[in-house]
Amino acid sequence: MVTITLNASLKEYNTFGLSAKAAVLAEYDNVEALKLVLGNELVQQHKDNIWCLGKGSNILFSGDFNGVILHGKIKGIEFIEDTEEKTLVKVGAGETWDDVVEWAVQHNLYGAENLSAIPGEVGAAAVQNIGAYGSEFCDLVVSVEALNTKTLEIENIPCANCQYGYRESIFKHQPFKSLYIVTSVVIELKKNAEFKLEYGNVKTALEGKELNLRNVRETIVSIRNNKLPDWKVSGNAGSFFKNPVIPIEKFEKLKNIYPTIPSYAVKQEGMVKVPAGWLIEQSGLKGFKHGGAQVYEKQCLVLINTGNALPSDIVELSNIVIAKVKEQFDIEISPEVNIL
Repeated sequence: MVTITLNASLKEYNTFGLSAKAAVLAEYDNVEALKLVLGNELVQQHKDNIWCLGKGSNILFSGDFNGVILHGKIKGIEFIEDTEEKTLVKVGAGETWDDVVEWAVQHNLYGAENLSAIPGEVGAAAVQNIGAYGSEFCDLVVSVEALNTKTLEIENIPCANCQYGYRESIFKHQPFKSLYIVTSVVIELKKNAEFKLEYGNVKTALEGKELNLRNVRETIVSIRNNKLPDWKVSGNAGSFFKNPVIPIEKFEKLKNIYPTIPSYAVKQEGMVKVPAGWLIEQSGLKGFKHGGAQVYEKQCLVLINTGNALPSDIVELSNIVIAKVKEQFDIEISPEVNIL
């Protein structure tokens, strides 16, 4: 099915709850419908300005979008391979990611539980490489199926070719950003427990509970709900900023000045990750307000719409935060959120 709407409101398509409009909103629920959308005359008029959108949980519309918003609704969770140790599952790009995590837990399959309660859809997760509590989406990915917009053929892209990194993939950058539209993802889930509990306070929160898949998921959901605002109450896009990765030498110098500065190991040799939320809080911005936007008091990594924010309020607040952290720590933090 294809639905095309002109001058479409995007308020229900972004978790900031901001009022913005798209020149064209095109929705589809299968690959053939997507091909029809791409050939539509109205879409072709804006072919150089197309953005693929999931639930809009990682988007900040800075104003109206004078182009085409593509919203995929391709659903389905399908077993494609099953062994004693693992299961391969094909998931439609339009599936809500947390529903997939719950499905995995119900089927006693391991590997996705640390990514519980992250809003958004599977296609966006594959593009953004979502991550939390020591796990990343790419840890699960076997391959990404995407429509090639030039050939209109489905291509199966192995995980190794997606160039996944910290909130990175080839799908975020040209020429692949325009070339591919993710339609489904094949993920691998384990049949034996391989819990990752060292990140954050997950292990502490599990004390006194039986260590099983359901309890790990529910613990992570509880932790996230306690520190992150409900976007339905206070519009937000979750973590607004990436955690910066800096040279160990620079970190050691900062540690001499700020002995409590936290850090996390990364795969890059000679580098270390520093929590952006800590940097923002130490910069005196906890709860800081600008217009209708605010740095969330419980987690400084999050910017919220207090109810009447203009898109410009959030953009300007983001720039204030970036400048203040740079001034105090000489560290450049950058948005994780896509600003359109």
